[in-house]
Amino acid sequence: MSHARHRPLRTPAALAGLLAAGLLAGCSLVPPYERPAAPVSTDWPVATDSTASDAPAAADLPWQQFVRDDSLRTLIELALAGNRDLRVAVQNIEQARAQYQIRRADQFPTLGASASGTRSAPNPMQALGGPSVSSNYSVGLGVSAWELDFFGRVAALKDAALASYLATEEARKSAQISLIASVASTWLQLKTDTELLALAERTLGSREQSLGLIRLRFDHGASSALDLRQAESLAASARATRAQQQRLRAQDINLLTLLVGQPIAPRLIPALPAVEAPPAPSALSQPAAVVAPVAELPAFAPVPAGLPSELLLRRPDIRAAEQQLIAANASIGAARANFFPRITLTGSLGRVSADLDGLFGSGGHKAWSFGPSITLPIFDMGRNQAGLEAAQAAREIAVAQYEKAIQSAFREAADALAGRATLADQLAALQAQAEAERERFRLADLRYRNGVASSLDLLDAQRSLFAIEQALAQARLAQRANEVQLYKALGGGWREPAAGGG
Repeated sequence: MSHARHRPLRTPAALAGLLAAGLLAGCSLVPPYERPAAPVSTDWPVATDSTASDAPAAADLPWQQFVRDDSLRTLIELALAGNRDLRVAVQNIEQARAQYQIRRADQFPTLGASASGTRSAPNPMQALGGPSVSSNYSVGLGVSAWELDFFGRVAALKDAALASYLATEEARKSAQISLIASVASTWLQLKTDTELLALAERTLGSREQSLGLIRLRFDHGASSALDLRQAESLAASARATRAQQQRLRAQDINLLTLLVGQPIAPRLIPALPAVEAPPAPSALSQPAAVVAPVAELPAFAPVPAGLPSELLLRRPDIRAAEQQLIAANASIGAARANFFPRITLTGSLGRVSADLDGLFGSGGHKAWSFGPSITLPIFDMGRNQAGLEAAQAAREIAVAQYEKAIQSAFREAADALAGRATLADQLAALQAQAEAERERFRLADLRYRNGVASSLDLLDAQRSLFAIEQALAQARLAQRANEVQLYKALGGGWREPAAGGG
């Protein structure tokens, strides 16, 4: 009866202990996370127009809609499937996800089954009538070293692993954006170098035609040796430029092949335009053909600039840096928890028997064990304090990296916007200059053939026209590449089209 009277007195104490344990288990030593203020201006340094205000934001514009050239779309699709760097980024996600699963599993007890059996001789119990061989069999379930997370150490490590996993996912998106931009930029460079090679071929033909004419006039005493040597120099310069452009075009194809991750079909490589052979030199021949302008490169869909603050939500690299900051912040909680006791539980429940047949029958006996343990740090030569200081320093590093990611993103977008505001004017001016140089070359060639102008005027016009045609091609490349960089800087390229969309 006395035992029955005391049992209700112990029940509230047990409930209070369980409640205290539950409160302690909910304790967290992780500092409250606050997103650092963006260290950039709220406005772009260059005024943006509203020509594409009705267009979707860059981050909401799938790359399939941004890119308008079918060949480039195909190359990007091949790169997304075969690029090795992107494969590494995907596997980094899987690795981080597995690490998160490991940390998450640490919050729960690990239950394992065990079975064992031993037979030995001689049997000490044989003298008392026992068998000559001693047998012992056991089976059971057990929990080994399950940490009761009273101070949130395991939970903090799990949160840090989760943030690292999310950071790798954002890093994969950022890698995809960079890959798409690299493929597009390399393809534009290949297009430009192909056109410049064709330009060098046409210029070489024109200069060789002029050289033949000057040599013919020199043979008849109508031109000097100085005119002849200068024409030979310009022809040699054109041959050197042609060789250089051939090398650059081959290197562009090699780089594009590396980005795509497989050999590229010839139909996807810009072909060289056909170049007509120059006519035979004659004192009465027609003027040399004017060098044709470089062909237009394909355009991309317009992208509105938006506001700088949108970069915080749009660019995956900024979101990845913030997740790394969250992980570093959670690691401080784990470092703080190391100053407090660590309690672990180990236990097992099973059956033992001297007879294998009777292990689960009447011949078996119940067996159990329960072994809690507590570890309290007393003196560790400052190890835990050093761990906390290292975690705090890592958080400050993560803050600086997060702020730098924002500043770098702001600078990239601002540079691209500055390019969009000025490259169009530069291109228009160069086009007007190219038209003037083409007409100048035509008139100089005509005047030279009629004996009105000297060969120096003709050769100078050839040199100026070639230079402006090259500058025009490079300016056109810069304008198209700037569109790609703006799309990348504003966080475009990682979303896929909506289901049923274009």
